[in-house]
Amino acid sequence: MDFSNDIASYCERLNAAVTAIDKKKIQQFIDVLLGHYESESQIFIFGNGGSAMTASHAVCDFNKGVCLDLEKKFKFICLNDNVATMLAYANDVAYADIFTLQLKNYLKPGDLVIGISGSGNSANVVSAMEYAKQKGAEIFSLCGYDGGKLRQIDPDNCLHTAVNDMQIVEDSHLVIIHMVMQILRARLNN
Repeated sequence: MDFSNDIASYCERLNAAVTAIDKKKIQQFIDVLLGHYESESQIFIFGNGGSAMTASHAVCDFNKGVCLDLEKKFKFICLNDNVATMLAYANDVAYADIFTLQLKNYLKPGDLVIGISGSGNSANVVSAMEYAKQKGAEIFSLCGYDGGKLRQIDPDNCLHTAVNDMQIVEDSHLVIIHMVMQILRARLNN
């Protein structure tokens, strides 16, 4: 079987999605991250499924990749990396509360909370973002499709990939993380 047309189609759709992302929003995301780097506040990040992997990957890229040789470090914390805690909350309380309940332990006003949801409608991500905003944290979201409920919480602090394809949305989120990581590594390590 020849899959060359399928391969080319996927590459074209991914390229179109990434190219269409609002570059001013990427600049804004960089500015928000730099502000929290300078203030040394905590940055919480989380998601489900592929978005969870992007969140986990971001912690590595920013805490180590950007800051390895720097005295000052980013303080990224991934809420979906502690499986035992997530499952305990899911089992004993509700899956929709697995991130919110963790934020209740650690969140301080002025921290940054980054929620990632391909659909924008993951109940546990939406709930945690609403909680964070209510508690005085800055929030920023990455979402796809029409942005869902997540985009509605704070449309000004949202990087939206307007594509109805979960894999393309997830790919675009990882591209954003890698792009921002490389930009900040180059600037902060100068």
